[in-house]
Amino acid sequence: MIDHTGVIVSDFRRSLAWYQAALAPLRYGLLMQFAASVTGHTDVAGFGEATSGKPDFWVSAATPETPAHRPAVHVAFRAPSRSVVDAFYKAALAAGGVDNGAPGIRPHYHANYYGAFVRDPDGNNIEAVCHDPA
Repeated sequence: MIDHTGVIVSDFRRSLAWYQAALAPLRYGLLMQFAASVTGHTDVAGFGEATSGKPDFWVSAATPETPAHRPAVHVAFRAPSRSVVDAFYKAALAAGGVDNGAPGIRPHYHANYYGAFVRDPDGNNIEAVCHDPA
């Protein structure tokens, strides 16, 4: 079982603002933030559901050891409804994300797979998905 995951970003402040806006409809918020002086290597921000009190998605600033020019990753956040997937998509685009797949059914995954895909400021493929019927 996965406890937490994250992405490395080239512009920490820009990406922090983008993720705060894009993840708000999913009820994911900034729960923790630590400067490089605390972590010993880079600035990090942890997002999660407020009710959990535990971040499970982390955004980390690129360092010389982790260059910003690396393959993009894909992270999917589970949404409680299709309307929340739609809200994520709109918020992510409004915050400066790039469309990578408008909200809709993806029947090749399964009959009720409703997802939307947006590229973050570093090109990572960020998705919101609902598996419930309409």
